[in-house]
Amino acid sequence: MSSVFQTLKERGFIAQITHEEPVKKILENEKVTFYIGFDPTADSLHVGHFLQMVVMSHMQKAGHRPIAIIGGGTTMVGDPTGKTDMRKMMTREEIQKNAENFKKQLSKFIDFSDGKALMIDNADWLLELNYVRFLREIGVHFSVNRMLTAECFKSRLEKGLSFIEFNYMLMQSYDFLKLYQDYGCVLQLGGDDQWSNILGGIDLIRRVEGKEVYGMTFNLLTTSEGVKMGKTEKGALWLDANKTPPYEFYQYWRNINDKDVINCLKLLTFLPMDEIEKLSKLEGQEINEAKKVLAYEVTKLIHGEEEAIKAQNAAQALFGKGVSSDDMPTTEISNNDILDGINIIDLLVKTKLVPSKGEGRRLIQQGGISVNNEKINEFNFTVKTDDFKDNELIIKKGKKVYHKVKLV
Repeated sequence: MSSVFQTLKERGFIAQITHEEPVKKILENEKVTFYIGFDPTADSLHVGHFLQMVVMSHMQKAGHRPIAIIGGGTTMVGDPTGKTDMRKMMTREEIQKNAENFKKQLSKFIDFSDGKALMIDNADWLLELNYVRFLREIGVHFSVNRMLTAECFKSRLEKGLSFIEFNYMLMQSYDFLKLYQDYGCVLQLGGDDQWSNILGGIDLIRRVEGKEVYGMTFNLLTTSEGVKMGKTEKGALWLDANKTPPYEFYQYWRNINDKDVINCLKLLTFLPMDEIEKLSKLEGQEINEAKKVLAYEVTKLIHGEEEAIKAQNAAQALFGKGVSSDDMPTTEISNNDILDGINIIDLLVKTKLVPSKGEGRRLIQQGGISVNNEKINEFNFTVKTDDFKDNELIIKKGKKVYHKVKLV
């Protein structure tokens, strides 16, 4: 069996491990059942989740068995980790709908056939728990003093931590115990912000079963300055094409900072390390070639090769390569809407290039809006039918965002 431990280490995934040598040994010599949890707090996974999906895929290819836990039960409570305020309470129906979307997205990267991987909803056991019995059998093993030193709680104490959130660590720890008992799961993986919760599960299994299990966390997807990646002006970088279109997804990676491209190639693609090593030697303008590789590879993984090629061609068209721009993000408007012209700020809002008229004015004032390569300097600029060439018009926002408006 190939060692995935070395793969994860050399690609820069690993942040913390509870028992490095034992973990390394079992990953080299045994078929390990491990799990990662995904709470369906939104209707799509985002690029932060994708990093963990890549880890699951590396592990499965090395012969290990993933369990993807869909947190239908834990989402009813809400993980306080990384949040300054309590999460919005969600209904069971909202959570179930989101969970179905998660299952479809996960199935694109993990092979769930023939028991090679499992996908389980923790609502199956958490929602049926008897509260008093849970307190007596599980809660008795947790020290409140120790819990309060955990980073996920410590950061919330000043602003206020609700009792319902305080239960989250117990529920996630119970998940690990349940998976150990029912499926022989001995390893929990997750982002580094889950370290405290993972330790809680390991300690619970030791106390209840007298057995040693393990935990490993991964570096969060951040820039070289330590800022979380995957945030756009419209919010998170989603894996759902309806929330983040493939072209916008491609452009995000095409335009990342030079310092971040090699790290992202290691973490978010399956390119061999020797290829990444060659790309790491590129300097100056040549780094753009590495960015193109990154954007294409990640878009191909998420949206398929056809969409990646379309996004690549559309991006090339913007830089004068003569390729069709049919795949550029597009807003269609009717001729009736523009008979008397349309104010540029209204058009920016209509195309969703800006969230508000105020933001539109700010961008124009800063010289950040162009129409058909002509910079717009006036708030009262009116777009007319004459501005459309072959019923199309191109708006450029800043240096990197392009949008086509089409008359229909």
